Amino acid sequence: PYGAISWPFIKQAVRQILFYAGHNIFSSYYSDLMEVEHFRTIYHMFVAALCVFFISTVAVNFIDQGRLVLELDLLFYSFGQLGTVTWSWIFLFGFTLFVPYATVHYWGSLYPKSKHPYLMSVCLASIYGICNICAMGVFPIYIVLHYKLPPASSFIVTLEQVRLLMKSHSFLRETVESVVQKKKQLPKLSSYLYFLFCPCLIYRDSYPRTPYIRWSYVAKNFAQFLACVFFIYFVLVTLCIPVFTNMSKEPLSMRTLVLSIFHSTLPGNDVMHVHFADHILCLFALLLNAFAEMLRFGDRMFYKDWWNSKSFSNYYRTWNVVVHDWLQYYVYRDILWLFNRRFREGAKLAAFMVSAIAHEYSLTLSLGFFYPVLFFVFNFALNDNRKSPLWNVLLWTFLFIGQAIQLCLYCQEWYAQIHCPLTEVCILCYS
Repeated sequence: PYGAISWPFIKQAVRQILFYAGHNIFSSYYSDLMEVEHFRTIYHMFVAALCVFFISTVAVNFIDQGRLVLELDLLFYSFGQLGTVTWSWIFLFGFTLFVPYATVHYWGSLYPKSKHPYLMSVCLASIYGICNICAMGVFPIYIVLHYKLPPASSFIVTLEQVRLLMKSHSFLRETVESVVQKKKQLPKLSSYLYFLFCPCLIYRDSYPRTPYIRWSYVAKNFAQFLACVFFIYFVLVTLCIPVFTNMSKEPLSMRTLVLSIFHSTLPGNDVMHVHFADHILCLFALLLNAFAEMLRFGDRMFYKDWWNSKSFSNYYRTWNVVVHDWLQYYVYRDILWLFNRRFREGAKLAAFMVSAIAHEYSLTLSLGFFYPVLFFVFNFALNDNRKSPLWNVLLWTFLFIGQAIQLCLYCQEWYAQIHCPLTEVCILCYS
């Protein structure tokens, strides 16, 4: 009926109320929407598009080379050196698991007995900070640069570095109060280990759990995740690489740049469609849902209805609730507490900047050059008070064009680095 409040809106409101008290059991938008037949039709359209890309690629290879072989050279290159990625991840995970946990328990055992607890705390925090910088800061950068990891493998290392840093920071922040108040009950290692794997960045001693694991649901999520990876691969191979491989060899002019941007609109739109799909279909929702199901993690509101946003600021807040919760807890609210609840706009800007810097850091290390296109996109926001559907159309228009511009500029720079290699290496060479 007209004027009725939708179930997703009620879920958002209830979760916002329970957010400060703790987590609760919520199903994801993906699970709710897949119960609607009209949405399943949209999902089937993405499956059909993947089939079309697959048939097209096989047909082109058969006509050009006379063999029915699917070329996956780019995919294997992007995920190369997985052995190096694996042992470096084991080191990062082991450090994150044992060092923060041991630090908290050692601090908790000394703090009540110490005659100078604050001096002891500062010394212990300094030692931990130095170890953390070396192991979680310098080590991943060294691995990526020394072994010259390809893009996808570099993304795995850098994103895991950022994720584990956020997890350990949350664990330390949430346990400080227990130590300072001299509570005897400190976190258990099993609780911290569960937290490191569960799809959440806010540490709690316990989380709401579902009664059982649906292994068929887990397998379905991983299968669709792989299908979406192949979808992106086919978009790049079919629509992007042929355009930009030869373009970087030609003299660059304003006409060439503008035409390449508009030529990138189609693949950019396809990537944007995958961006829409990965939050309600695959790369984001399905991966987190798979791990949540295996761990019986109950709170699965990993995103809100970002596709209905009428401003970029609301879009950034709703497309990734997991990261938004962390930024709200440990950046926005901490800055408000530090300045006695003043400078709200400054605290909001700081949260956006932290997120933008983390994304730009991952892109710079993974691609091998500093090209802050995404950084400036993060700082473009519209007024939150827009109500007309026209603003949602405008936002989607900017998203489509923005994806095309980013795709064009990053691909151009990638091939420029290949065709015009640097003769001298310096700090400014990455810009």
